[in-house]
Amino acid sequence: MEDVKNKMPMHKRQFFTKLENYLDAPLYYFGSIQRYDYYPDTSDIDAVLFTNNEASSISKLQNWFHVSKHEFKQIVNYLPISKRIVKGHKITYTNKSHNISTDILIYNEKDKEYVEQDCQSKVELPFIILTILVILKTLHHQLGILPFSKYIYLKRILMDIMDDGVDFWKKQTHTWKFLIFDIPKKKPKE
Repeated sequence: MEDVKNKMPMHKRQFFTKLENYLDAPLYYFGSIQRYDYYPDTSDIDAVLFTNNEASSISKLQNWFHVSKHEFKQIVNYLPISKRIVKGHKITYTNKSHNISTDILIYNEKDKEYVEQDCQSKVELPFIILTILVILKTLHHQLGILPFSKYIYLKRILMDIMDDGVDFWKKQTHTWKFLIFDIPKKKPKE
């Protein structure tokens, strides 16, 4: 957990350290935990697990979180920095009693360089974007006057501006969005 810029509350730090030890693999942290818009009590923790065996890693995470395989979503993500499309999986876990909320993305080790570059581009934000993010988070998390759906919508617009510049309205690529698919419970009949 050496690569975390902001200090997590102790119970969250212990949770992620135990998870890394259980997985026998490091997690790569990105998002607000690496920026100045991190709120220790309310921000979720975004992490990436790189693996050579996605099925085994999903099984381990399934065990750790005590969830079914169907909680894992298949994702297809366009990485604007490397201009690549990568596939992976995503689990969203929330434990309200321990105040832990996390999104863990699972990617194949072969995509590590490209995913890390893209995650890093979301850390080094221009001052104006970072300032607007802090305002949005204050309105949502601290004051409770900005509904979650509006907060996410505005946050995605800011990330699109980061990827495409102020002309993103014309380009309409909306690059930071994921395509998410449910993993079917049964194989389709042929």
